Amino acid sequence: MAHMPDLAAGRRRGLSPMVQRNLISGLLFISPWLSGVVIFTIYPIVASFSYSLTSYDVISPPRFIGVENYVSAFTSDPLFYQAVGNTFFYALIFLPLSMLIAVSVALLLNLDVRGLTVYRTLFFLPSIVPEIASAMLWGWILNPQFGLVNALLKAIGVPTLGWLSDPDWSKPALILIGLWGFGSSMVIYLAALQDIPRQLYEAAEMDGAGAFTKTWHVTLPMLTPTIFFNLVLGLIGTFQYFTTAFVVTGGSGGPAGSTTFYAMLIYNNAFRYFKMGYASALAWMLFAFVFILTWIIFKTSGRWVYYEGERA
Repeated sequence: MAHMPDLAAGRRRGLSPMVQRNLISGLLFISPWLSGVVIFTIYPIVASFSYSLTSYDVISPPRFIGVENYVSAFTSDPLFYQAVGNTFFYALIFLPLSMLIAVSVALLLNLDVRGLTVYRTLFFLPSIVPEIASAMLWGWILNPQFGLVNALLKAIGVPTLGWLSDPDWSKPALILIGLWGFGSSMVIYLAALQDIPRQLYEAAEMDGAGAFTKTWHVTLPMLTPTIFFNLVLGLIGTFQYFTTAFVVTGGSGGPAGSTTFYAMLIYNNAFRYFKMGYASALAWMLFAFVFILTWIIFKTSGRWVYYEGERA
């Protein structure tokens, strides 16, 4: 134990020259990344919050107005509530539906059947199509006049629908377009399914469990960490929904504002009306809301997420 005072004295003297050189070398190597984070991430975050407290039109210097932008969103912007309603409608329907479809297809693709690789590839392919190209393709398919879907409906004697030109069908049409690309989350579920220990199913079979019982009491509990992961990412993504709606409507938010989503409201105020201060306030309110929802999901995850090896 006589060497202990020497070690303590060495720590008090600071880092050794070799450690200092290694630290400096490491900082120099990551300096391009650090510079990028500071310039393109930290500075925009700080700047957007400061702009949210100002009246700023990009051309004139910012003028401090306090929380007026935040108050205006709730009191004098009719599009705000419409955008919030449209976004909630999309999130509440698309997110559960997309997760249900992804899990169901992953369960089917986890079966041992001939041509399984081909099926997996076919279901995954739509998710790698660029979102803009996918939106343009579906814009043609759902065109009310000469789209493929209405042509098929007419061929079987079913009344055609307005789809993206009808306020009642525009959001369901966008949900349909979004569901087409469930392949990325499906692959994650499929990987989780293949990681479930086989002995759990064998034990359930010895107890007389059927296919449904094994799925409900073995598969789904073991999938809850993956469901939790996709839920958080899906929640963040759906509340930032923008690209497809912007492409198929040209950024107009039509028909009758039925596709004006919250992210589109931020974009229009920032880059069409040059209300950069107000757009920054809208963005910070979105951040606060998504943060609170994500925090709630994390706090409640202990009640329904099961991690293998943990005790009940």
